[in-house]
Amino acid sequence: MFSQTVEYALRAMIHLAAAAPAARTTDQIAVATQVPRAYLSKVIQGLAQAGLVRSQRGLGGGVSLQKSAENITILEVVNAVEPLQRIRSCPLNLAAHGTHLCPLHRRMDNALAAMENAFRNSTLAEVLAEPATSVPLCDFTNCDRLTAPPATNPPPPRPDSLTENSPSG
Repeated sequence: MFSQTVEYALRAMIHLAAAAPAARTTDQIAVATQVPRAYLSKVIQGLAQAGLVRSQRGLGGGVSLQKSAENITILEVVNAVEPLQRIRSCPLNLAAHGTHLCPLHRRMDNALAAMENAFRNSTLAEVLAEPATSVPLCDFTNCDRLTAPPATNPPPPRPDSLTENSPSG
C-alpha cells in the first residue's frame, strides 16, 4: 500500500529520532535502515526540503532532525516524500458524479481519511516509546535504542574470588 520511498523515509526518520540530537552520516543511516545509499540521498533531500531534517557537510556534519521527535508526525514524513492523496472528486471523471463520490470511492476516501488521521496523531517519539516485543530497525533482543549494541549480562563472579577476600571469622 505504501511506496518504497515512504517506507525508506519512515525508516530514516525513526533512526534519526532514536539518535537525536546527534547527526548521522548518510552511510550510517543507510546501513542501519538497510536503504540503498543512492536512494537514501534522494529521500533525505525530500525530507530536508520539507523542513524535517537538516544536513551539514564536512567534518562533524551529517543529517539530523530539524525539530524534536515529539513534534514530527508520521503524516509529515509521508507527505514530505509522497503526499497522501485523498479522493475529492470522481477518479473516473464521470460528469454525473462530480464531487459527489459514489459509495465505492467514498469508502476508499474514508479509509484514506482514517489513515491520515492516525498518521497525524502519531509522532516519531510515540513510535519509539511504544512498548512492543520488537524495536523498530533492531535485529537483536534487549535493544533499548536503535543505536545501542545488544545488551549483555556481566559474567557471574568466579567461585575463587568469593572466598579469597572473605573475612575470616
